Amino acid sequence: MPKETAVYTHGHHESVLRSHRWRTAANSAAYLLGELRPGQAVLDVGCGPGTITADLAALVAPGRVTAVDTTADILARAAAVADERALDNVEFAVADVHALDFPDGSFDVVHAHQVLQHVGDPVQALREMRRVCRPGGVVAVRDSDYAAMTWYPEAPGLDTWLDVYERVARGNGGEPDAGRRLLSWARQAGFTDITPTAAAWCFATPESRAWWSGLWADRTTDSVYAELAVAGGHASTAQLTAIAGAWRSWGAEDEGWFMVPHGEVLCRV
Repeated sequence: MPKETAVYTHGHHESVLRSHRWRTAANSAAYLLGELRPGQAVLDVGCGPGTITADLAALVAPGRVTAVDTTADILARAAAVADERALDNVEFAVADVHALDFPDGSFDVVHAHQVLQHVGDPVQALREMRRVCRPGGVVAVRDSDYAAMTWYPEAPGLDTWLDVYERVARGNGGEPDAGRRLLSWARQAGFTDITPTAAAWCFATPESRAWWSGLWADRTTDSVYAELAVAGGHASTAQLTAIAGAWRSWGAEDEGWFMVPHGEVLCRV
């Protein structure tokens, strides 16, 4: 597999989009919000179904947001979100973050949430994000770190889930423990003015436990990830079914607690 080529591990199954549509600028890009101003030009890389994109567009209006992803299908979903919110300052384009089709210095802010863990060459991706950002602008990147995820009570089935997921993701050319590597990747990409931070999602209420465990149970048996796990020899269908059951059992625990840590870097150009 060429270095720049990676397969998106999750795909766009409903269980995946269920998670992505929950994301907002407040819960997924808080470290960036202090840099946003009306009138800015923003590039949102890997926009997915567009909920963060729409929040960014509202914050920088009358500035414009250009949202890019790898397929037209997911961009159509993002465009629908912008339409629902009556936003007229968002445009969409299919793009490859390793080779962005924009002139140097096109944007004041370049943002990517949960993207670098899925690309074949994250350093090259950051170089491209830096290239299209104007001097004085910022490149903001946030990624989760799977190996640092933690939960209570202990559940051997979730230990198996983590092992399988990391092998599938790396087999697809990605790096699931991207969060801890962002600072290093940013330095390799040529950034020198970097503010590294960390933040976490926590799922511990009955509602959030049920939501989080349910979407992962569904994803484990019904999504592109499930197909890749079996096709790559990482798990059998029976093993995936058992992992999904472990997710549902954990989600029913009255004291269940799950943390998803994220690395963040705010890189000034």
